[in-house]
Amino acid sequence: VGLEFVRDTAHLAHERGLVNVLVSNGYVNDGPLHEVAPFIDAANIDLKGFTAAHYQRLGGDLHTVQEFIARAARSTHVEVTTLIVPGENDTEEEMAAEAEWLASIDPQIPLHVTRFFPHYRMQERAATDIALIYRLREVASAYLPHVYVGNC
Repeated sequence: VGLEFVRDTAHLAHERGLVNVLVSNGYVNDGPLHEVAPFIDAANIDLKGFTAAHYQRLGGDLHTVQEFIARAARSTHVEVTTLIVPGENDTEEEMAAEAEWLASIDPQIPLHVTRFFPHYRMQERAATDIALIYRLREVASAYLPHVYVGNC
C-alpha cells in the first residue's frame, strides 16, 4: 500500500467520522509520516526483534524502526507487536532490553508478544512454545504494565 493511498483514504475516513489505525513494519520516513500523521488515530508497529543482527538477517535496520516508534509515540497512540520466532528473537535478555527501551519512550505503550507458526519461507521452524510466550510476557511486564500474549 502506497503512502498516497493511505493518506487519501485516511483523510476521507476522518471526514466521515471514522478513526484510522496504521499497521506498519516501522519503515516510514519523517516526510511521509508528517503527511499521514494528522489522519492517524493509532498505530500498531511490528518490532521484529531487538538486535541489529536480527534485523540485518531480515534485510532491515533496527535503528530505523526504533526512530519511527519514538516519533509515532509522540503524536498518537502506539502499540508494538513482536512475533517470537524460535532461535531468532526468543531470549529473555532480548525481551528485557526491548521492554526496557519501550518503557523509556512511554511506559504505557502496550506490547503484544505473539506466537510464531511455520508458514511460507519459514516452514522448517517449529511453532513457538506457548510457555515461552508467557515467560517472555512476564519478563516484559517488569518494565511495561500492558503486555499481552497473542496467537496462543
